[in-house]
Amino acid sequence: MHKLALQARRRSRLRYQLRQKAGGRPRLSVFRSGRHIYAQVIDDKQGRTLAAASSLEKDLRANGGADVDAANAIGKLVAERALSAGVTAVVFDRGPYLYHGRVKALADGAREGGLSF
Repeated sequence: MHKLALQARRRSRLRYQLRQKAGGRPRLSVFRSGRHIYAQVIDDKQGRTLAAASSLEKDLRANGGADVDAANAIGKLVAERALSAGVTAVVFDRGPYLYHGRVKALADGAREGGLSF
């Protein structure tokens, strides 16, 4: 199968499992590209983004690309913004990506920032 089709299958399988476990909590969604990493806290019931952060922001761009340290900083920043929006518990949506490297660093940073999942 094509790489994008396999990613879509993994993503949909994971989202189905998250819907079963979510219990009304928003999800912390991660998108990882070759150069940058993005995270957003999404309320699927209302269909809106509650908090977001990415390595494209000015204060984080000075640090360089989206390595593990930058991903950790993004996790802390999105947690801070989510807490200010009133969100304390989320479900982690890693998308089609494996839970290691930058994705794991972002999750650890969000936990350090005060989110629970």
